[in-house]
Amino acid sequence: MSTRLRIVFLGSGAFGVPTLRWLASRHSVVGVVSQPDKPAGRGGALTPTPIAAVAEQELAGVPLIRTMDVNEPGTVGMLHGLMADAWVVIAFGQKLSRGLLEGQRAMNLHASLLPRWRGAAPIHAAMVAGDPVTGNSVITLADKMDAGLVLAQSEHAIGPTATMAEMHDVLAADGPALVGKVLERASAEWPFGEVQDPARVTLAGKLSKADGWVDFGADGEVCRRRINGLSPWPGVTATFRGESLRLLRAAPARGHGAPGAVIDAAAGTVACGPGSAIRLMEVQPSGKRAMTWAEFANGKRIVAGELIAGISNGESAC
Repeated sequence: MSTRLRIVFLGSGAFGVPTLRWLASRHSVVGVVSQPDKPAGRGGALTPTPIAAVAEQELAGVPLIRTMDVNEPGTVGMLHGLMADAWVVIAFGQKLSRGLLEGQRAMNLHASLLPRWRGAAPIHAAMVAGDPVTGNSVITLADKMDAGLVLAQSEHAIGPTATMAEMHDVLAADGPALVGKVLERASAEWPFGEVQDPARVTLAGKLSKADGWVDFGADGEVCRRRINGLSPWPGVTATFRGESLRLLRAAPARGHGAPGAVIDAAAGTVACGPGSAIRLMEVQPSGKRAMTWAEFANGKRIVAGELIAGISNGESAC
């Protein structure tokens, strides 16, 4: 694209970092809006959002606005005064009002194939549900969450051993090209896009630590999806020999036995619901680093028949 556009970027999470950097290299980012710094770590030191950190360290001279309410009149006036050609919104965390959006070419990058998986945790939801593919959607902003016109989409397959963290990074890296495609068209035409089919809407609710469980009594495919789709956060937690064990990655496997029983100690094969199994590939013992199953099994001298108990809201699921 030859035309350099004036862009306002609104975002907080790491998902938007590749697109912000790309926009800064191709266009003129005239303002960045993010959430205020928050306490983090054991010391509770105030820490900027990933987007604010990039703006501070890499975008010298670009105004950075940290606000708890982007719809506050003073902020609205400031942003309108930047006279941007387009606004790009990615993982911002605040709802933008009609007054703020009035007269703006505003677009949002969302990590799902809308209308499937509207909401806060679309990548998790797609993986736990067993979707074979996921992707990105660039949409207009609407009064209803993630309900705008679909301007462009991209698809990516979900591999059988991919984790949520890996798919997050794949989709984040895909953002620049998709947003760039929409910006090019938006320069000549606005608005455009397709209306979402309300009959196909599914919701991806916000997750919490309480969602980090697995029931080995379920089918192995269900267990595999849950482990990979919630890794690393909120992370599936089980217990082994009375101690907490986070399950970070699993693969399809064959086998049968009591739910949670180790079938093959060397391979990490664990029995699930009737006639099914999974293979644990990566785990993290309490207080220790993440490691391969082989490292864990060798250190613990695990034998076939030992049980890994799934956890559900702090209680055994087996």
